[in-house]
Amino acid sequence: MTVLPPTDRRRLLVIHNPVAGARRARRLAAVIAALGERHGAEVTVWATTRRGDAEAMGRSLTPASGWDAVAVAGGDGTINEAINGIMAGNAAAPWAPPPFAVVPLGTANVLAHELGLPFDAAGVADTLALGRVQPVHLGTANGRCFAMMAGVGLDAHVVDGVDPALKRRIGKGAYALETLRRLARPRGGRYRVTVGNTVHEVAAAIAANGHFYGGTFVCAPDARLAEPTLHLCRFERFGRWNALRYVAGVTTGLVRRFPDVPVAPVTALRIDGPAGEPVQGDGDIIARLPVDIGLHPRTLPVLVPAG
Repeated sequence: MTVLPPTDRRRLLVIHNPVAGARRARRLAAVIAALGERHGAEVTVWATTRRGDAEAMGRSLTPASGWDAVAVAGGDGTINEAINGIMAGNAAAPWAPPPFAVVPLGTANVLAHELGLPFDAAGVADTLALGRVQPVHLGTANGRCFAMMAGVGLDAHVVDGVDPALKRRIGKGAYALETLRRLARPRGGRYRVTVGNTVHEVAAAIAANGHFYGGTFVCAPDARLAEPTLHLCRFERFGRWNALRYVAGVTTGLVRRFPDVPVAPVTALRIDGPAGEPVQGDGDIIARLPVDIGLHPRTLPVLVPAG
């Protein structure tokens, strides 16, 4: 094994969601071992026990914490919680939080794919110890942060209805089954998306902060985390057949050719519809309609591979 010289990033905090299971816990253990052996890093693990713990842990960080980097080992939902905690924790008295990092252990790992992160233990360890810092712009939905996307319509109902136990057992298959279940139940969702003085009536909408969606599917090809712009994807036609067509278009990469799915850069929008309907953000429910979506005024420093 090649042992690299120790770096200044020596004290690392890892927020871990142990619900992910034994196999993913072994992957985290391999990353921690590589951090110690390759970089001489000291790693402290805070394990979550319930929903909301990651956010509380992120909120508790202060300049006196002394961490050289804070990583989240889990999926996009746990990452989203921690980001909300970090951004809320220093809102009253802004300070530069330590670099944020991701140990991808989730189902879709959309943010990890968007950042171009490695998935092997040595690569993850090298990114945590030696990676460069990239400022990432965040979106907000009724004040809640999201890193990758926020949306209403079929995808939000799927996220809201998926069985967590089934998700742990079969991963992405749970979303596929819930999508089929939703498609089999006729329902004509209609939403009003307001951008400036223009109102669009749509069957679904996604405000994308990055170009990947649901893993490595692409909805907004030009969206990038480094740019202070969201990209609004409007799914304009209604009905079960069109919903099925949109799902097929996203999963095959053909959706960008659909004339009834325009994509345009925006900085703020509002979505109205049936009150209380779910708004999904980063693969979790982060708000309910009506929702105001925009950009957070500050960026989050995130570690990406040095190369």
